[in-house]
Amino acid sequence: MIQTGLIQNAHDDLVTDVSYDFYGLRFATCSIDQKIKTWQLDETNGTWSVEDEWKAHDATITKLCWAHPEFGTILASASFDRTVKIWEQTSFTKTADIQPAAPSGSQATGGSSSRWSERAVLVDARGTVRAVEFTPHHFGLKLATISSDNHLRIYECLEQSSLATWQLSEEVDVTSLPSASLPSSHSVTFSTPTQTGATLDGASASLVAQALQQSQAPLQGRGGLGNREADGGWCISWCKERYWGEVIAAGCGISGTIKVIQISPSRRPTTLLTLDPSPSGKPAVEGSSLVGVAAPESDAPVPYAVTSVAWAPSCGRSYHLIATGSRDGHVRIWRVKLAEETDMDDEGVGLKWTGTIVADFDNHKMAVGRVEWNITGTVLSSAGNDGRVRLWKATMGNVWRPAGSIGVEQAEDSVDLDASMEENAVME
Repeated sequence: MIQTGLIQNAHDDLVTDVSYDFYGLRFATCSIDQKIKTWQLDETNGTWSVEDEWKAHDATITKLCWAHPEFGTILASASFDRTVKIWEQTSFTKTADIQPAAPSGSQATGGSSSRWSERAVLVDARGTVRAVEFTPHHFGLKLATISSDNHLRIYECLEQSSLATWQLSEEVDVTSLPSASLPSSHSVTFSTPTQTGATLDGASASLVAQALQQSQAPLQGRGGLGNREADGGWCISWCKERYWGEVIAAGCGISGTIKVIQISPSRRPTTLLTLDPSPSGKPAVEGSSLVGVAAPESDAPVPYAVTSVAWAPSCGRSYHLIATGSRDGHVRIWRVKLAEETDMDDEGVGLKWTGTIVADFDNHKMAVGRVEWNITGTVLSSAGNDGRVRLWKATMGNVWRPAGSIGVEQAEDSVDLDASMEENAVME
């Protein structure tokens, strides 16, 4: 059963991101109001209360990410002010008369026994920073960022005791990143989507069509290049498995594709695979094409930017699942696996990867802002501009189906469970 709760007036403006910690008992929120808030779950009654809040940036905060708890209570935030900041929660002993003052850029709420301190500011981005994510903990205290300058940057903390020194270990323009040397390394095949959304009818269909036409008009008016900030999408997600090394999925701009990139300490980052949902399997935007792909024709279809990507935990599967959400309203699930092994070195270079679309849903009918997997990689959630959070789950035959949805402001007793969820529960 879906359990829901509603937090009224969480921020003074639109909430831009929500991020849970490792244990799921706390989460952090950020907003256009330039503040970060952390929330604590009261397990006795299931309610959430504000633990701390502070003004963190000088512009809209776009993304938050918690580090693994083995490194401490650490939070990273990305912003339109072109910076990434590293925050650490520290505790202090309260006395009757004296309490330590909160550091610059951070302020603890009254009566709190903790505070968040700004430990580092990363200022290398030449555009707004759109996503930040720590690497899986077995690779150490590292994080990746991607910004509207289309650059993927990897940072490594050199002083974990103070969190003050972060080294920029990799910086690469994703759009110009060459493909792997093996031609088949970026092969993509397609299977018939296992589930498609029902079509709208009547006035609703006309309104949606009109909205899509209006959203596509500025793209066509600029020869398919669009407005970088308004029409693009920038997102990243790390592969969770240690065996494959440091592999990250990244999307940028309006190309509509995701590149799976190998990060290696001994060579430049390499594209292992490009996930492209277009019918031809080729990017339709000049400047984002693969090596050896011809420039698009003048009447080439305009792609929709990928706004979110999520790499699922494998949990023993022989393949990987990567989910994407796009501005065209589609939620897609890709099955990524090795086609065959060639002469592979110790860092995994030389492997041939393939990707297949195994599910394609358009139930949101509007831009999808976020996709996220559960801890076992068996249930996918998506949030869209239609104001709904939707769940997707595979049946025993690996056929993906809707598993329920809820409006962001509806009460718990009005949760709309899809009938297929009940059918799946019976089958399983």
